[in-house]
Formats: sequence, structure tokens, C-alpha cells
Amino acid sequence: MIVDSLETLRRRRSAKWRTHPDDVLPLFVAELDVPLAPVVADVLRAAVDASDTGYAAAGPDLGAAVAGFAARRWGWDVDPGRVTPVTDVGVGAVELLRVLTRPGDAVVISPPVYAPFFHWVAEAGAQLREVPLTGDLRLDLAGLEAAFADRPAAYLLCNPHNPVGRVHSRDELAALVTLASRYGVTIVSDEIHGPLVLPGATFTPLLSLPGAAEVGVSLVSASKAFNLAGLKCAAVVDGDRALTASFPPDVPWRTGHFGLLATVAAFTRGDEWLDGLLGFLDERRTQLGELLRTRLPWISWQPPEATYLAWLDCRAAQADREPAELFLQRGRVALEAGPKFGAFGAGHVRLNFGTSPAILEEAVGRMAGAAH
Repeated sequence: MIVDSLETLRRRRSAKWRTHPDDVLPLFVAELDVPLAPVVADVLRAAVDASDTGYAAAGPDLGAAVAGFAARRWGWDVDPGRVTPVTDVGVGAVELLRVLTRPGDAVVISPPVYAPFFHWVAEAGAQLREVPLTGDLRLDLAGLEAAFADRPAAYLLCNPHNPVGRVHSRDELAALVTLASRYGVTIVSDEIHGPLVLPGATFTPLLSLPGAAEVGVSLVSASKAFNLAGLKCAAVVDGDRALTASFPPDVPWRTGHFGLLATVAAFTRGDEWLDGLLGFLDERRTQLGELLRTRLPWISWQPPEATYLAWLDCRAAQADREPAELFLQRGRVALEAGPKFGAFGAGHVRLNFGTSPAILEEAVGRMAGAAH
């Protein structure tokens, strides 16, 4: 998979390329540097050529595309009739939390976790309860049971887990379902990174587990794997409780038409391209490990099992500032600061390795220079 030159990438106008000055290498926000999948580019080009730029009309297409993709990639049997379009995973999560909670109800999360989780809970008017991951970056099932015993309204699960790249095992998720059933807690599973599980790991969709449909609901999207965030389309896959039936009637109308077209194309005809991407990201993961070993050996990490995001532990440096600030100010490399993902992220950074070998090598070289 060929990535455009840095000069060409800088012509993009998305957040990744417009947030920092041109002397900064941006490896922070989760945008890929690869070109669009041809099947996606073709459907968008055809829509523009036909002046087909109106409101989105999901019809049965989205449900069929999600169901087909889930069956082929994960062996998950999805009822297309249980698939509801939403603007993006964040909007879907907030709407679900609004259905599930009343003001003051508790919602549990497991930091370090995707930074907007903190905002989504507040936006829904709920109270946050944190049960951090364990020291080896796994779900703290004992801590979750203690939290669930207090009868929170929901648990917001990140599956696979951003920023640490953990693919929760089938047994871990089955134990989570058991706890949710025992204490009457609804699991809202953000599975946006499900298509990005790398070689060596296996993704388990929450709702594919026995009993999960009784206590869970999933959010899926092509946006991370196919780099479609700006087109605005995701999907809620309902469990047995049909929570989307309580959504405001205008929610589906807020989905982007181009996002819907691109998502259906990606989920229907994008498998070959996605397989190529996963191979490319596996190579970048290996490259990053070697660069860290040789250039920044004091940084520790667990190579991610999914995503194109690396969670780097920089605490051994004992610096007088957060490492993200150090690498930006001295090295002109933009990374996500660990504390954005919760207090347990102090001394960490999240690095996006979904870029070219040359850019990744240059970035780590700059980071090594900044640390001296």
C-alpha cells in the first residue's frame, strides 16, 4: 500500500493536517494517511458526477451491508432490521445513554480510554464512574463487579480498546456479560475499531456472545478502517431491547449521504482493500517496535492487537513536563497526550502509526532527538 508524499498529504484540509504548523509531523488524531479504497472513491465520484448530494436514505442497504460484513469477517449473525443509522459513533453513544439514563445515574468506563467517553457521559447528563484497566491493560473484572453492584445504568465498553489497542478476549467479554446480567447493567459497546484487528488477534463482537443481546447494544462504523470520519455515518446494532425505538425521529436524518454511500461500499466490496491495509499496518507496527528499541529504548509499550494507535509509556524519562509537550516543542511531532484518556494516562502518549515508513522513521528520530 503506497502512501502519498508528505508534501501531498499536507494538501489535505482535515484536522490532522490543519491543527499544527507545517513543520510539525502530525501523528495524533486517528486519521489514516493512506489513499481512499477505490470502491469508496468510485461511489463518491459517481455521486458527485450525478449531483447526488441530497439527504441520506438508508433503506435496507446499510443493514444488509453491516450484516454481510459482520458475517464474513467475524462470523457474527446480524439481523439487518436491527441496524439503525446514526451520524457517528459518538452521536449514537450519547443517544443510547439518553435512553438508558436519568439525570444523576452512573455510567461506568475503563480508563485509559478514548477521550470523548468522558464527554459523552456528561452530555447525556449522567455521572461518571471509573474502573481503570489493570496494570497489564485488561478489563478489571473484579473492579467492574464492585461497580456494577451499585447498579449503574450502563457500562460504556471500548471493544477493541482505544488507546491501548487491547482486543478483549471472548472469555473476558463473556464474563462481562455475566456481570451485566447479574446486576442489570446495560453494556454499550463501541466497536469502531473492530475491522482493524491486526494479525495475531481475533475480534469478538459483544452481541455475538450468548446472552449479550439481552444486556447489550453495539456501535459499528467503517470510519476508522476506511478513513471516512468526515462523511458522518455509523450504525447502532440493537440487542433484544430495541433501544433505538426510543431515539428522536430525526436521528437517522442526521446521517451523511456520502457517509452512507461510502459505508455501504466499504462494507460490501472493501474486503480486499482492508486486508491489504491490515498487512500494511502490521508492517508499521513491527517497524515502530524496532525504531523504539533502537532509538527510544526507555519507552515501554505493548504492541497493539488492534488499531493503528500505539500507547507509549514514557514515565522512565522522569521529565518535568508531559511527554506530548516535550515531543511537540522540541521535536515538532504531535502526539496525543496521555492524560486526555484519563488520569492514569499521565506520562504516556498515543502515537498514530497509520502513515508511511518514511514519516514514521522521521517522527521517531525527531522524538529521540527531543529526549536528549
